[in-house]
Amino acid sequence: MQVKQAAKDKALSLQKRGQGAGNSEASSEFKVKYVGSIERLKPNDCKTLQGPLDLINYIDVAQQDGKLPYVPPEEEFNMVVSKYGIKVVTSDQYDVLHRHALYLIVSMVCYDDGLVAGRSLLALKTKDPTEDQYSLWVYQCNNVDQAQAICKVLSTAFDAVLSEKARAPME
Repeated sequence: MQVKQAAKDKALSLQKRGQGAGNSEASSEFKVKYVGSIERLKPNDCKTLQGPLDLINYIDVAQQDGKLPYVPPEEEFNMVVSKYGIKVVTSDQYDVLHRHALYLIVSMVCYDDGLVAGRSLLALKTKDPTEDQYSLWVYQCNNVDQAQAICKVLSTAFDAVLSEKARAPME
């Protein structure tokens, strides 16, 4: 129970950035490991990837087929989540590994894959804006609470953007 509360406290005390004069943009930062990706999936390949269970099953099969590793490399990355999307950077903040703009994220799912005790996976399905292709990005979180916190922050970001759009006058 204490571990769960500590994870919640940590999620609540995530780094807030960019709160300077007149700027109320905030972001949350999480330590994750990069498992891998499956890029350039054709729409026909993605027709069966509609729900969370479909994504989980697809990732399981990809791991069995050797397209994704079961265990990620040891290097940890910082995942920064904001209303603009997700940025995954090296721990020293110098190198950007991935950027996932919020409008490119089609779906997300977090789940315990049962392979590494206490660890959970976060999977993102993104769509290429210039081509009719999709990609799956898989990250390992420290625990299920962290994975759920990332999904919650992303969901809040989606809601914030949608409510801003609803408040904006129609042009």
